[in-house]
Amino acid sequence: MPEPQIPRIAFISSYLPRKCGIATFTNDLASAIAVETAPSSGERSVQVVAMSDRLGEYEYGPDVLAEVFQPRRDHYRNAAEVINTSRIDYVSLQHEYGLFGGADGAYIIELLDQLDMPVVTTLHTVLSEPTDSQRLVLSEICQRSATVVVMAERAKIILQEVYSVPRDRVEMIHHGVPDLPFGDTEPFKERFGLSGRPMILTFGLLSPGKGIETMLDAMARVVTEYPDAVYVILGETHPGVRRDAGELYRISLERQAVKLGIEKNVQFHNRYVSKEDLREYLLAADCYATPYRAKEQITSGTLAYALAAGKAIVSTPYWHAQELLSGGRGAIVDFGDADGFAGALCGWLSDTKALRAVQRAAYDFGRTMTWSTVAQRYVQTFQKEVAKEEVLASAAPDRKVLMRLSLPELHLEHFFTMTDDTGILQHARYCSPDRTHGYCTDDNARALIVAAMSWSIFHDDRVIEPMRTYLSFLSYAQRRETGRFRNFMSYDRRWLEDAGSDDSQGRAIWALGYLISHAPSESFRSLATEMFQACAPTFEELSHPRSWAFSILGLHYYLRHFTDDTDMRAKLSGLAARLNKAFAAYESEDWPWCEDTVTYDNGRLPQALIIAGTDLGRKDITSRGVSSLKWLVDIQTTPQGYLSTVGSDGWYPKEGERARFAQQPLEPAALIGACKAAFRATEDAKWLGVMRRCFEWYVGRNDLDTAIVDFKTRGCFDGLESKGVNKNQGAESLLSWLISLLIMHEMQTGDVVDVG
Repeated sequence: MPEPQIPRIAFISSYLPRKCGIATFTNDLASAIAVETAPSSGERSVQVVAMSDRLGEYEYGPDVLAEVFQPRRDHYRNAAEVINTSRIDYVSLQHEYGLFGGADGAYIIELLDQLDMPVVTTLHTVLSEPTDSQRLVLSEICQRSATVVVMAERAKIILQEVYSVPRDRVEMIHHGVPDLPFGDTEPFKERFGLSGRPMILTFGLLSPGKGIETMLDAMARVVTEYPDAVYVILGETHPGVRRDAGELYRISLERQAVKLGIEKNVQFHNRYVSKEDLREYLLAADCYATPYRAKEQITSGTLAYALAAGKAIVSTPYWHAQELLSGGRGAIVDFGDADGFAGALCGWLSDTKALRAVQRAAYDFGRTMTWSTVAQRYVQTFQKEVAKEEVLASAAPDRKVLMRLSLPELHLEHFFTMTDDTGILQHARYCSPDRTHGYCTDDNARALIVAAMSWSIFHDDRVIEPMRTYLSFLSYAQRRETGRFRNFMSYDRRWLEDAGSDDSQGRAIWALGYLISHAPSESFRSLATEMFQACAPTFEELSHPRSWAFSILGLHYYLRHFTDDTDMRAKLSGLAARLNKAFAAYESEDWPWCEDTVTYDNGRLPQALIIAGTDLGRKDITSRGVSSLKWLVDIQTTPQGYLSTVGSDGWYPKEGERARFAQQPLEPAALIGACKAAFRATEDAKWLGVMRRCFEWYVGRNDLDTAIVDFKTRGCFDGLESKGVNKNQGAESLLSWLISLLIMHEMQTGDVVDVG
């Protein structure tokens, strides 16, 4: 009789040694499933695709099949190929929004689209009030999953009501827990020097959302009755919190303990503990506290562990706690209710019989959640008969995005070469920066956008310092008394004018708005906001259509963050009306344009109309933007179907001939941005094809059949001229190429994000 087939499972998740709760969960679940499914041959039945927040930082073991650097979109495609060629039967996706790249983790969708086997997705967060993007991302993930696993019954209801996931596609499987003994705590307290003292424990990565402040206030009340009681706070500060704010949160808690006079009753054990050490802490504790602040927390591994260890638990009423602690297995008090926490703890400490009863009830229920039991449930879920055709059909909704094409990777070497400690230099002689012409606000504004886009998409730490430099340049360029920006600066840092052009003003506004919407930290956003608001008086002063268009783009991004700023919304409306009026004044049946000559950066004009019309609910403005863009694309598309932009040697006058050369990299970039806006507004996939056509101009599908990008220097040539390519690689060309490439990379993931 043949042996039953052993399922081979690939987990997609963060993984140890990364310090992350989901990494620990995946390690424990994968290990338990491996025990359940271990083939007699000793061959691994479980492997992992590890999501990494720092490339190359973690020394993964042999069970890791591939490493995915979260912000790198191409890594997701590569991981799908590795899984498909590794004889994997099932994929277990561990989902948390912050684990994956793209807006709200959208990159994972592309990986799922390419898999050849069923996917079982475990949801560690299920939001009842998601943003539109969060809802779309999670809905598409569930649609691509044969089964969705949640860890609380409440999550099943939310998935059905909010995300339209059929209940028969959802399984409830508890968070796994270790199988610990139930018994006397005293032998374990000795290790921590706490013999004879009541011990209350909270463990996990420390962050403000854990609500430790409430428990400290509660302890101040507890120690009045039980002066020997000790509250142990176990765990290091969350890496993300530490990266952004150091140890300020922990220090604030320590100060609170001192202020309350309970510093001798509170111990901070600032370390990431091993499983063995955690076991010792759990077995030593009498009570456990989870004073979390967020009601929507649908899963808590620390709560599950404390329950399984037979602790008397007092918790705020977040959803997972409400379910696990029902039936006398713990106490629930209101959020922020320090008196409630103190009352529950003192009640147990004063009544040994009541304490033991709640501990026993928790422990007995925890036996249904041990890792071996949970692993069996997962294996049963994997082995369910699933018709592959049905899975694939449900996993392939009507996709709006047709942007599946090979793209060059983002390389920033020339970007960094052109940047010094003042800003980005304007020009280059071949690939070397030309210091003769110094700097300008126009280019530093565009460079700020590139840096912010790179951070938003790839979270590349290398762009943070250049981003700071470009913002500093704009800050120095702005006159505080007027809000206007100077433009040209010599290499020796002398301003060459008192006031810059309207174009440079508009581009600076655009860049500041973009940074406000995509800032890597509040420090960047705060300065950009001050500068943006200082520009407010200048909006009415701008007199040129392109400056209106650039400013509209800046206002669009500003209002994405400051949605209730009615004054700025009024300015957006005013600029949109002026630009719309300019089009109406000039346009005719064969000339739907706002000027009597088509010149430079042309795509930004219809892009601004489309975006403003959409933001303001003005379909007439949006429609004019789309129709003018169509005309602009048509006059710059050859009969052979490639892009041939209006040249700067004469432009394109209304009654004249269109200049064929010199074509500048600025033009395809503007068209790509406009086509993206048109696609967002109309959901017409033809605009994606136009985006591809515009992008291909850079890589050789143009009038000279020559690539404009130098893939050795990572720069971009300054344009197409009648005698060939302009071999200089200045800032405007480089930044146009990088913005285009970044948008194309982001659009590959689907209609779920907006970064360009």
